Amino acid sequence: MIHRKTYYSRELHFDGRTLLIEGPISGRKIYDYDFHEGLTAFRPPEEQKKALIGIADLPEGRIHAVIDEHTIVGYVTFLHPDPLERWSEAEMENLLELGAIEIAAEYRGAKLGTNLLQFSMLDDFMENYIIITTEYYWHWDLKGSGLSIWEYRKVMEKMMNAGGLEWMATDDPEICSHPANCLMVRIGKNVNHEDIQRFDSVRFSQRFMF
Repeated sequence: MIHRKTYYSRELHFDGRTLLIEGPISGRKIYDYDFHEGLTAFRPPEEQKKALIGIADLPEGRIHAVIDEHTIVGYVTFLHPDPLERWSEAEMENLLELGAIEIAAEYRGAKLGTNLLQFSMLDDFMENYIIITTEYYWHWDLKGSGLSIWEYRKVMEKMMNAGGLEWMATDDPEICSHPANCLMVRIGKNVNHEDIQRFDSVRFSQRFMF
């Protein structure tokens, strides 16, 4: 499968400023941008910037980012599932994982997460993919948001819905370990029935186990 990427950009207005949302962007472009010091959800900012550069330069990797002047203040990543995760067992070139979405705290009132996810689906080639995201409550910023687990889950699910991702059942033990955890999926309109069945066989890989 050849992973075709078409670049898009648009402006957003927030708090008297004009932000740029663009992608998929290259590793070189990420390197040239500054990286907001508040983007610390996964690792220190400089380390996360390096991780994004690596993802951007993968054949299937996609990074969409929000830029304030010359600084990345938010981003979303898409890439193949980690080889250590069960989702990689499907061995599907057209299976992508929404691996991370992060917005610097001072920009969270602008619905940038929702805008990023809607923007990420502008490329018609995304219709060739099954896109998943695995949500675990222990990764959520409950303290910073002031929300309960279920309030946060509702906000997160609404945001993912904006990108076309819907809740799907699974027997994955880690997801099943807490009712707030969930698998969300977007199946592109060009995905064939055989690939959907392959994905479902991983989604419910334990259903015949006793």
